[in-house]
Amino acid sequence: MGRALIQALEGRDDLQLSAAIGRAGAEYLTQDAGRLAGVMPLGVPVTADLRAVLAQDKAVDVVVEFGPVAAALDHVLACQRTNTPIVIGTTGFSSEQQNVLKTASRDIPLLLAPNMSVGINVLLAYLPAITKALGESYDVEIVEAHHRHKVDAPSGTALALGRAVAKGRGVDLKDVECLDRNTIRGPRQEGSIGFATLRAADVVGEHTVWLAGAGERLELTHRAASRLNFAEGALRAAHWLAVQSPGFYDMQDVLGLKQGPVL
Repeated sequence: MGRALIQALEGRDDLQLSAAIGRAGAEYLTQDAGRLAGVMPLGVPVTADLRAVLAQDKAVDVVVEFGPVAAALDHVLACQRTNTPIVIGTTGFSSEQQNVLKTASRDIPLLLAPNMSVGINVLLAYLPAITKALGESYDVEIVEAHHRHKVDAPSGTALALGRAVAKGRGVDLKDVECLDRNTIRGPRQEGSIGFATLRAADVVGEHTVWLAGAGERLELTHRAASRLNFAEGALRAAHWLAVQSPGFYDMQDVLGLKQGPVL
């Protein structure tokens, strides 16, 4: 995602790269971030110390974070100390870790989105209304596929889709989710929201919501063909967040969909 973000920045005059943060001990540290991303040299060496970057006089208007959970939490605290807005695309936060993010958002603008894709977020906005219109007689299954290196399952996006369905039904996802049918004996539980996870090769990201009724099935699918899709959304979020007041935001805020579209 770091490379994709830098590629998406190329040719833009409203955003520029101030620093690039990598994993401590990585072989690419000190190398030019532009060269690593396959674009023109940018004169920005990759470093592993965000705190040092934020302590410099050079202004950083917003941080974009796609690192692992532990690093993301550390970077949130660094941003909190310097009043720097942060966009977070990391997934896999526990409830307690999300509370850390929400506490930090009292001091800084913080945006958390399990998926930065504009298409997915439009789907998330419409899904509650679609689910409500179809009614509870429709069974819901959410199938997601990602590359073999993805750690968390189901994906953060799949869970967000599940929460959108649950919102349309007026229930809490935790009360109706079915994450593993291998431990269940018996027919499908009425009103449950099922999840299926696939991990293979270099799949960027695919999500399908099955809404299955008697004699028909509606499938709502989003397929990401490139990480540039997520990078473009993240930059759109960064541009928006840089001028916001402290608060806990998501992509629905960026896209102006917080109130929910009307079908």
